[in-house]
Amino acid sequence: MADSTKKPLIMVVNDDGITAPGIRALISYMLDIGDVFVVAPNKSMSGMGHAITIDATLRFTKHNGILGIEEYSCSGTPVDCVKFGTEVVANGRKVDLLVSGINHGQNSSINVIYSGTMSAAMEGAIEGIPSIGFSLCNHSLDADFTPCEKVVKSIVRKTLEKGALNGYCLNVNIPAIPTEEIKGIKICRQAKAYWDKDFQERKDPMGNSYYWLAGKFNNQDEGTDTDIWALENNYVSIVPTMFDLTAHQAISDLKSFE
Repeated sequence: MADSTKKPLIMVVNDDGITAPGIRALISYMLDIGDVFVVAPNKSMSGMGHAITIDATLRFTKHNGILGIEEYSCSGTPVDCVKFGTEVVANGRKVDLLVSGINHGQNSSINVIYSGTMSAAMEGAIEGIPSIGFSLCNHSLDADFTPCEKVVKSIVRKTLEKGALNGYCLNVNIPAIPTEEIKGIKICRQAKAYWDKDFQERKDPMGNSYYWLAGKFNNQDEGTDTDIWALENNYVSIVPTMFDLTAHQAISDLKSFE
């Protein structure tokens, strides 16, 4: 349990970049709850997953923000940001909570595998920090984050009250609808879905071919206990997400390999 006599130390990170409206909204929410510091990429790192920088230099720039908090932009990935934040910026202080986002676009179902937002939350969980990834189901940089405030603050406060999330983080997706239309919160499982890939061949101004990755999202899950169902029915979805990728149910089936 967090010590109620002092303000919790909260680290904020994202994958859309330090200037993205989503992270600016999340920072403002967290300032009402705890002492905040920020480490975020200096540009969009969407779709980077759990990548780390091992073959290039990492550069961090300290910003003197108008909010009077420590803010750093990073030349690397969201996971690089978490590592730097916990090891260097925290400087021996215990980080009580890590929040990632608010992502521009949902990270439901299989999207969690590719998401830099969720990989940052996962890295926090690996380091033993209660961690939450927040996403709004609207990809636009002009998205209205108003529906997020009440939801985000409620989930953050409940997480701080609970304390450790042993071996998992929370993947929170918020439907892009007015606050009064949100029906509530559902604890869900990840829907079974996949992307149909479409590599579109195009021509640059010199007439050379290049390819643009597009695709169609296919939800093959008819369950009413999934994150996709919750979002489609105007609920906030929360999926407890593990970094242990072991297919435990397959171990007994594979014993004959020994």
